[in-house]
Amino acid sequence: MKLHTINTGYFKLDGGAMFGVVPKSIWNKLNPADENNMCSWALRCLLIEDEGKLILVDNGMGDKQDAKFFGHYYLHGDDTLDKSLAAHGFSKEDITDVFLTHLHFDHCGGSIVRDGDKLVPAFKNATYWSNERHWKWATVPNARERASFLKDNILPIQESGQLKFLDISKELKDNSRLNCYESHIISNLSFFTVSGHTDAMMLPKINYNGRTVVYMADLLPSVAHLPLPYVMGYDMFPLTTLNEKQAFLSEALENDYVLFFEHDAKNECCNLQITEKGIRQKDVFKLE
Repeated sequence: MKLHTINTGYFKLDGGAMFGVVPKSIWNKLNPADENNMCSWALRCLLIEDEGKLILVDNGMGDKQDAKFFGHYYLHGDDTLDKSLAAHGFSKEDITDVFLTHLHFDHCGGSIVRDGDKLVPAFKNATYWSNERHWKWATVPNARERASFLKDNILPIQESGQLKFLDISKELKDNSRLNCYESHIISNLSFFTVSGHTDAMMLPKINYNGRTVVYMADLLPSVAHLPLPYVMGYDMFPLTTLNEKQAFLSEALENDYVLFFEHDAKNECCNLQITEKGIRQKDVFKLE
């Protein structure tokens, strides 16, 4: 197995929204805001190369939305999905599977591209993986979350015939504190489900060279979100998130997991240690 970091750029979100009830006097030291109260965040994906498959976990924001849309999110930086894939010797046509942690625009926007007046899959040879519960949540969204679930990113996946659902009905009996399931995509890939941020979000859990790497998606957007009360204002069920974080961090500490961060602008990975303030990062490092 080989793992590759795939950087697709950076974007900006309101710092207050990203840190919820935490005061700006505290969070601004962790991720300083600009004059508009906006902080930069990464759009960091993961490429898994194993068993003859090339699996892309999430795919960033894409580039098919209009200028007004991007004016809200300040997409910046030199990285793109195509450039990052090419740096590892791959192209979109090589991707066999696209694992979508959830269907918010900053995680699945690169799934679909414009071809003239049509919306078509960016990964022509890939199977796209979601789960039925989250798909229903995203395609019939609540009013609060509707702006994050863009139909142009989601519905063409199913219309293409390339969508499949992972089974979250049969939980693995592996002593995990969170619900954990087999992916059946490759043998070294399973996944947790969590529902505080959005219903039935999936966190890939990868057995890699004797270690366990977990792709954190939006359960822990960054190292700065390790303290339990640091829960995003975007989360649908913040108390659920808090409980899920507590369960995950205890398990990750006990088993020395490597946490891979999708949105941390500076830090790709960390492991954990117990401190007088609770569970915090120990070493911060790049995946490579």
